[in-house]
Amino acid sequence: MNIDFSWIYSLNHQLATLLLAMLPVTELRASIPIALKTFSLPIWQAFSLSVIGSFIPAVLIIYFVGPVSQYFQRFKWGDKFFNWLFERTRKRFDKKYYLWGKIALLIFVSIPLPLTGVWTGSLAAWLFAFEKKQALLLIFLGTLLAAVFVTLISLGFFKIFEFLL
Repeated sequence: MNIDFSWIYSLNHQLATLLLAMLPVTELRASIPIALKTFSLPIWQAFSLSVIGSFIPAVLIIYFVGPVSQYFQRFKWGDKFFNWLFERTRKRFDKKYYLWGKIALLIFVSIPLPLTGVWTGSLAAWLFAFEKKQALLLIFLGTLLAAVFVTLISLGFFKIFEFLL
């Protein structure tokens, strides 16, 4: 599956950064380095827009995935999809949750690797019936930590790359 993101470059750079951070495939793992290197945004803008963009889906997922999934599970394809999605999320998060408790959600969201992050963490918080405000606080803190990691890694990588050229 090859995803074409070329349309993003025709947008205002701040809006593009926000949208990239909102997507489950990219989140802030991609929005920060792209904002810094490709769009040449200041660090504070790349950081803040990426955190805000990454956090928006958390609010939507925590508050609306229940009603949306109930509606679509009335259909065979919807039931199959949501069962797959929920089972996949449970498998990824279950052991971490029982080992670390609620702090696992913060850690899980803060690790900037594929299949971790805000989208999966928010689904896990919903599946494990976290209290909404507490889940959003933990997800927000995890998002801030991930943004710090990605920003520092990006800046270090860019410096090394410039040195080699």
